[in-house]
Amino acid sequence: MIAHLRGKLLTKHPNQAIVETGGVGYDVTITVPTFSGLPGVGNEVSLNIHTHVREDQIALYGFLRTFEKVLFERLISVSGIGPKLAITILSGMPADEMVTAIRRNDVARLTRIPGIGKKTAERMVLELRDKMPAQVAGEMLQAQVLTSAEEDVLSALMNLGYQRPTAEKALHSIERNGGSFEEMFREALSALSK
Repeated sequence: MIAHLRGKLLTKHPNQAIVETGGVGYDVTITVPTFSGLPGVGNEVSLNIHTHVREDQIALYGFLRTFEKVLFERLISVSGIGPKLAITILSGMPADEMVTAIRRNDVARLTRIPGIGKKTAERMVLELRDKMPAQVAGEMLQAQVLTSAEEDVLSALMNLGYQRPTAEKALHSIERNGGSFEEMFREALSALSK
C-alpha cells in the first residue's frame, strides 16, 4: 500500500495532482486546501497518501498535512461516506471548523457543505464526535511537517500494527532534534510500551 509520495509535481488542478516518483507518474486526488498549498509545477512535493482499493480500481488520495489525512480516514469510516464525498467535505469546509462542528453537534453547519444532507451530517456527528476529543483535535491541527526520517519512523510503527494517530502521538512525544531513524524509532517504541 502506498502511504507517502515524494517527487516532482508534473501537473496540478483543484482536485488532482500528478506526482512523478522514480519515473512513474502517480495520479492523486486532492482537496482544495492541499491544492492551495502545493508548490509550482516542476518543484518537489511530498504528499501523505491514502490508497483506496476496490475490485475495479485503485485510487490515491493525497494530503499535504497529516491531520487532513486523519480526518479523511475518519470520514470514510462513516457509513454512507465514500472517498469522493470525503474529499468534497474536506474541500468544502476548513478542517478545524469541521472538527468543531462535529464536536458541537452543529448539524446545520455541516449541511452547508455541498453534498451533505441532514442525515449524513447527523451520522457524521454520531459516529465521529467521540473520535475527536479536544486534545486530539488540537494536536491534529498543529501537526508539523515531518522530516524524511520522521516519516520513516511513522511508517515503521504503522507496519508494526500501530494505528496512525497512536504512532503520531508517540513520535510527537519524543525528542526529535534531527536524530537518526534508529534513535527515534527506539524512543517511539519505548514511549508506546509505557
